[in-house]
Amino acid sequence: MKLRILGSAGAELPDFRPPAFLIDDALLLDAGTIGSVLTEEEQWGIKTIFITHAHLDHIRGIPALADNIIVKNLRHSVDVFATDSVIEALRNHLFNGLIWPDFTCLPNADEPVLRLHPIVPCQALEVGNGVPDKRYTLTAIPVHHTVPAVGYCLDHQGKRLVYTGDTGPTEAIWSYASGADALIVEVSFPNSQEALSLLTQHLCCSLLEQELSKMAVLPKRILITHPKPQYYQQIKDEIRQLGIKQVELLRDGTIYDI
Repeated sequence: MKLRILGSAGAELPDFRPPAFLIDDALLLDAGTIGSVLTEEEQWGIKTIFITHAHLDHIRGIPALADNIIVKNLRHSVDVFATDSVIEALRNHLFNGLIWPDFTCLPNADEPVLRLHPIVPCQALEVGNGVPDKRYTLTAIPVHHTVPAVGYCLDHQGKRLVYTGDTGPTEAIWSYASGADALIVEVSFPNSQEALSLLTQHLCCSLLEQELSKMAVLPKRILITHPKPQYYQQIKDEIRQLGIKQVELLRDGTIYDI
């Protein structure tokens, strides 16, 4: 399973892009970054997007992707999966014909650029059009954030990747992440801002350490996402001080073989 980090930052500055994780060139976990990194041909390869929550930095790449598809006059639809509350937000506040065209019915209702699908938390969903080597099982798991949010457990050919999305201290997702091949987990702030982390329902390194202790077996890789760029080096130093060998802070553009 190929994991390409399109973006992994908690804010946007030069060389720091919003979260988006591309699996095997076709499936996206969150969509904060697409067109600023991927070529046209690479964008056409995206078939499926799973969104964790409705905050702008996790969805903002979708409008431009849809526009690129329709401008190119491609017969290509992208399936977007999210919880009911996220789909409602996308319909009412983004693809509403005012902020952006409604690509859920363009170029026509039968073959729209975007197809929005509700996903039910804790119910496994298989995607991949029945092709064995492109079949993925995804499970949305509720996490604790300032808006309704989920993380995702992705299983593919005996490998497991778990992505928390944005979360503060939480519970349910750790049973899925225990012993996983890879965990993408957020750390947004340095330890000096633990109070702000709790207020905004994010993690700092001290809180991350507490969350990792909730797993019976640590994942083989623990990849840290969503650092605020202003604190990147400080967070990197604090991660190193944890002394957990499989923990690393992500950088945009990195590719992993899970």
